[in-house]
Amino acid sequence: MKKYSSAEPVSLRELDIVPGVLGRIARERSAAYRQGAPLSKSNPEPLEWRGFGEALKAPGLSVIAEVKRASPSGGLIADIDPLQTAQSYFAGGASALSVLTEPKYFGGSLEHVRTISSQVPLPILRKDFTVHPSQLTEAVEAGATAALLIVAILGDRTKSYVAAGSALGLDLLVEVHDRKELQIAIESGAEIIGVNNRDLSNLQINLETAPMLLTEARNLGYTGLLVAESGYRTRIDLEPISDLADAVLIGSSLAASKDPKVAVEALVDH
Repeated sequence: MKKYSSAEPVSLRELDIVPGVLGRIARERSAAYRQGAPLSKSNPEPLEWRGFGEALKAPGLSVIAEVKRASPSGGLIADIDPLQTAQSYFAGGASALSVLTEPKYFGGSLEHVRTISSQVPLPILRKDFTVHPSQLTEAVEAGATAALLIVAILGDRTKSYVAAGSALGLDLLVEVHDRKELQIAIESGAEIIGVNNRDLSNLQINLETAPMLLTEARNLGYTGLLVAESGYRTRIDLEPISDLADAVLIGSSLAASKDPKVAVEALVDH
């Protein structure tokens, strides 16, 4: 693994090798932060409450409920009110929230994090395509207690981004999709690893991915928190990962539900 002493912006040259839809979105996010998006220049005090990871340590399979309006694979899911949706998730028993902040493909906004964090008493993951260290600072300033790092984007830079986020007091959900990425995540010092069933290069879902890599992580001696992501809709879907993962992140199926509170209740361990 190539070593980076500090978290620096991911170069366009590096992002050129990221395939498919993931690469396109990552390059667009990189361009936004290089060519005009306001970069945070403040140095916020490190968070003292590391609530996201703690929330996932409760007995049973914790539910991370996602606030999102759209996705690259499905287009507009629902024209939801982010705050009302988050409040419904909380009422339904979600342990934590994931809030999209990528605007073009997911209909997200950092303002959603600010609004929700001020009114809903759940830890929030800022979910975006992190390509610039300023995004970590923004997450803290907006009220998030965790941020997403995708190994397929960051590669060998993952470790430096984990260190940078940790220095701010953020929990980092380090996302992987194959064995090579899992090894990078473990070596980065990640305390939370998420296994995405969706191949972000082509958006296809394989629900066998999470059980395989969650098992592999434990076989490699990983003792941190494990999260399964993408493709889960019912309690039956969760059975293969119920004894392997600490939490499950659920997005589209909740966002599309007519009653988010009831939808979460149907998934939460009682």
